[in-house]
Amino acid sequence: MVVHTSGTHTRVVMKLAILSRAPRSYSTQRLRTAALDRGHTVKVLNTLRFGIDLSGDEPDLQFRGKQLSHYDAILPRIGNSITYFGTAVVRQFEQMDVYTPNTSWGISNSRDKLRATQILSRHQIGMPATTFVQGRNDVIPAIERVGGAPVVIKLLEGTQGIGVILAPTIKVAEAIIETLQSTKQNVLIQAFVEESKGRDIRALVVGDRVVAAMRRTARGDEFRSNVHRGGTVEAVDLDADHEATAVRSAQIMGLRVAGVDMLEGRDGPLVMEVNSSPGLAGIEAATGLDVAGAIIDFVDNQVAFPELDVRQRLTVSTGYGVADLLVREDAHLVGQSLRESGLNERDITVLTLHRGPQVIPNPKPGRVLEANDRLLCFGRLEEMREMIPARRQRRSRVRLLPPDAITATAEDEAET
Repeated sequence: MVVHTSGTHTRVVMKLAILSRAPRSYSTQRLRTAALDRGHTVKVLNTLRFGIDLSGDEPDLQFRGKQLSHYDAILPRIGNSITYFGTAVVRQFEQMDVYTPNTSWGISNSRDKLRATQILSRHQIGMPATTFVQGRNDVIPAIERVGGAPVVIKLLEGTQGIGVILAPTIKVAEAIIETLQSTKQNVLIQAFVEESKGRDIRALVVGDRVVAAMRRTARGDEFRSNVHRGGTVEAVDLDADHEATAVRSAQIMGLRVAGVDMLEGRDGPLVMEVNSSPGLAGIEAATGLDVAGAIIDFVDNQVAFPELDVRQRLTVSTGYGVADLLVREDAHLVGQSLRESGLNERDITVLTLHRGPQVIPNPKPGRVLEANDRLLCFGRLEEMREMIPARRQRRSRVRLLPPDAITATAEDEAET
């Protein structure tokens, strides 16, 4: 990172790497141009040409067989087909304290629809009703739990509308799911949100705000609104609810640059997907906004603060760790301020306080605790363990194997 001073103005020039296998694509070219226009040094590096070097004292990377020079920040554009290797490269950059707006775990989570849905539901993000089953006898009950037919069937790792099927009846849905599962495909069963009428919203989140948004409308009887499937787009101004949902979803997933796809449900926004490598062509054309420039400006402002694995860093100290503590309704902490709670005296530091959808970082000592608050804490594990209600546990005795036990064959072991 180089600092240039001219009169009263100071400008930071960063060395940026865009990780992409498509150097001529619209998104890659726009990001490269926006960085160059702002005076930064930028290179597009093919993700598959990296080698992860773990042989030395410090984590390192090779590129095309040679040691990689220093970079201040990276912008990962990891394709779905190389997620495993691509995220390994991003993780290595993280270990080298190079800034990335999208973490390796955030990219991995966003690629697995089930994992993403589980994470978002944990934080009360509105989504279409969703189920996931494996057993053939569980399929029809699962369809009924999401509201019955018509129902949407999604491949877990599909992208750009591929592997998304609308089944008009339970019989058809059952046949499709059975066929896909017979080919070892994992599928989600999701409610069809009829009121969306083949429309959805793509919100482009950068940092803690939505920099651009568009509404996509499917063509004809097609229910998927993807632009490459003939869908039309128009710029849209989001209300506060939709914007807050988009930003929270991206942040929960560990993504600072993301395309959040939402349906307009009767009771508010319903998140369908959080995309870690959103295309820029459609949204820049629809809105006329310099989205690529907004991304580069954000990275420029954040480059001095590389992403840290807080749990990994903090748990190095023996006897200390990170824990998520729930303030239960009958807890003595309810109604007390953090100062009065005695946590500090017990060597417990509250890092963030989660109250419903609200996140309060570094809460002040005078903050009064309420029932169902969640406290992300760092401190002595023994002290924090005492604050977690004990579960009744019976220490079971290991019994002798019965004489008529079934003997496993080598083939049985191979299948487990």
